Amino acid sequence: MLKVVVIGSGNVAQHLITVLGKSGSINLVQAYARNAAALTHLLPDEKITDNFATLAAADIYIISVTDDAIAEVSSLLPFSDRLVVHTSGSVALQQIDAKNRRGVFYPLQTFSKNKAVDFKQVPLCLESENETDYHTLQTLAKSVSDSVYNINSVQRQSLHVAAVFVSNFTNHMYNIGHDICEENNVPFDILKPLIKETADKVQILSPKQAQTGPAKRNDVTTMEKHLAFLKDEKIKTIYTLLSQSIQNNNE
Repeated sequence: MLKVVVIGSGNVAQHLITVLGKSGSINLVQAYARNAAALTHLLPDEKITDNFATLAAADIYIISVTDDAIAEVSSLLPFSDRLVVHTSGSVALQQIDAKNRRGVFYPLQTFSKNKAVDFKQVPLCLESENETDYHTLQTLAKSVSDSVYNINSVQRQSLHVAAVFVSNFTNHMYNIGHDICEENNVPFDILKPLIKETADKVQILSPKQAQTGPAKRNDVTTMEKHLAFLKDEKIKTIYTLLSQSIQNNNE
């Protein structure tokens, strides 16, 4: 049974601690947090440390901290020649201190502390410096997910950029739509079936095939009405740029 230590206490770290703790084939021996109290709702006190010097022996150490802290945290680990991985979508494997064997264990999903995630559906993107370590990471990944990929650092960066567009930017569009509804006393819930149908369509159609709306139809009259309705100049700019992008993509 693989022994794992999770280093971090943020959204991703807490979801990993939860899923690994429930796995019958993985032994989550310990978790590290600068503030140990941040993890007491997930683990008993004896499995939490705030001191790198007391890190337990493990087969894999998963660093799940902010991107800017990965290099520093990896340099502070008080051992060498062990498998240390990070969970970032945009940080190269080489940012981990070279005193240890290096890898990546990147879950491609959006995580919020108060929203459960079915890890079986989460794509896990793996990278390592040698085949033996890759097989170790693969064993770990397959114990919690049915979707495991061998992805190198360049591919992972492209995925991370694409994910920002399809998730973070899309969610911001939801926020703009929510504000427009709220300002006009319209329940945002009315839009939720449309949001779901739009997401469902790209499961069977390409995004280009699924595209609809006034920009796709080149309905200039409707777009001009929308722009006249909008009062915030920044929102008008976003509307115009997105409409132009849709039109350019469908020429």
